[in-house]
Formats: sequence, structure tokens, C-alpha cells
Amino acid sequence: MEIRTKSYQQTGSISIHGKFDFQLHRKFKQTYTEMLDNPAIQEIEVEMQHLDFLDSAALGMLMLLRERAHAVNKSILLSNPTASVFKLLEVANFDKIFPMKRATYFPEDISNWSPQAT
Repeated sequence: MEIRTKSYQQTGSISIHGKFDFQLHRKFKQTYTEMLDNPAIQEIEVEMQHLDFLDSAALGMLMLLRERAHAVNKSILLSNPTASVFKLLEVANFDKIFPMKRATYFPEDISNWSPQAT
């Protein structure tokens, strides 16, 4: 379980690696609070392409992030969930609550992907 962050222009990005469960509560909250407190950041993107698993505690943490972001007029975007994570988010109707961005490939299919020459 690991959280990585980066920012670009007005977007702060939280990338979660491995499991997203209650054990990440403190670190996740600390990370998104710093982004919510940063006036330069207007959107928080939660990157999910490296996420293997999330549980009901993680869903609750995402809802808390959404509520706190809404209170300070910032938006949330869930991006590139793996196929299994996307299915869980869909069953929980998170696809109706959060904007989601999906890649044209699934990370589990990355072995078939080859970069384009530029």
C-alpha cells in the first residue's frame, strides 16, 4: 500500500498503489487535506490504475473527500480504475456520484501495449 502525489497546473493527483483499505485512512486524509488547503489546486484526481483492491472503508474515504472538496468548491475525478475496481465502483453507483476517466486500455492489458514512435 502506497500513496504517491504530484501536481500539475490546477490539478493535484493522488495515486494509490496496491490495496486501498482502512489502513490507508490516516495517510489518505493527510494527503487530500494538504491538497484541499492548497489554493492553487482546483481539482483532485484520484489515480486508480495501480489499485489492486478497495473495500467499503475506501469507498467511505472517497465520499468524505467528495464532501470536503465540495465544501471548498474543488472537484474530484477518479481516473483509470482497473477493470475489477471499476466494476466495484459501478456496483456501488460511484460512477453516478463521481466523474470518472478511463484509459482506452486496462492496466492489466499493459503487456500488449507498445509505445508509439515519435
